Amino acid sequence: MTDATRRALIVRGGWDGHEPVETTDSFVPFLHDNGFEVRIEESPAIYTDADYMDTVDLLVQINTMNTIEKDQMAGLDRAVRGGMGMAGWHGGIADSYRNEAAYLHMIGGQFAHHANKAPKDQLAGVQADNYIPYTVHMTDLGRVHPITAGIDDFDLVTEQYWVLSDELNDVLATTTQSVRPWDAWHRPVTAPAIWTRLWGDGRIFVSAPGHKLEVVNDPNVRTIIERGLLWAARGSGQPAPSAADVASGAFSADNAQGNGAGDE
Repeated sequence: MTDATRRALIVRGGWDGHEPVETTDSFVPFLHDNGFEVRIEESPAIYTDADYMDTVDLLVQINTMNTIEKDQMAGLDRAVRGGMGMAGWHGGIADSYRNEAAYLHMIGGQFAHHANKAPKDQLAGVQADNYIPYTVHMTDLGRVHPITAGIDDFDLVTEQYWVLSDELNDVLATTTQSVRPWDAWHRPVTAPAIWTRLWGDGRIFVSAPGHKLEVVNDPNVRTIIERGLLWAARGSGQPAPSAADVASGAFSADNAQGNGAGDE
């Protein structure tokens, strides 16, 4: 463990099926090893403490299907706009506070659906009903971004998130929902699986894969999340490229290694 020079806040809770305690606990040693003092809270009420939030360099939030009060959301938005990084995975960040549109606007993606592996009348009523094989495909940006550079497309068997999103996201990887005979949609649908978002002076990182500890422990998923935590943290110094930067040649794989690229 290195001497702590930065502060990380973990806010966790919500639906226990996403194992918020187990998954976040698994990253505490990594945060300590990278110089973070770690505080854990079980409620977004801490977001109203402006004096404390101003000192947080990285927020890790895993809080699925919960609610947030207006003053809590205002405090969270203020902190991210002020430069605090925010990171999370799966429903803990992409399905946290359905009651607050401002949260959806800030995060840039909302869980809408995960496909069943069979027609509803053939399901057993357990979480595994939603575990299907799928591929996480790296985008051109993802192949050179500091979070995902060097990671090839990879396969998972878990919940495949259908995420509603917008063009402000910098999408590092996607996944495509196929069409089965019992599905309501009529063509394959591609949605972001891993993305970043710049919000004010802050950075946001989201990994849709991460249903529970066994998924977070997948080597590709864990590497991506660990890199995402460091990238999002205030003062990381890592570049924040967009797809347009890659398409124009302004950013390449060499930049991802820290060779002269600065923050956007």
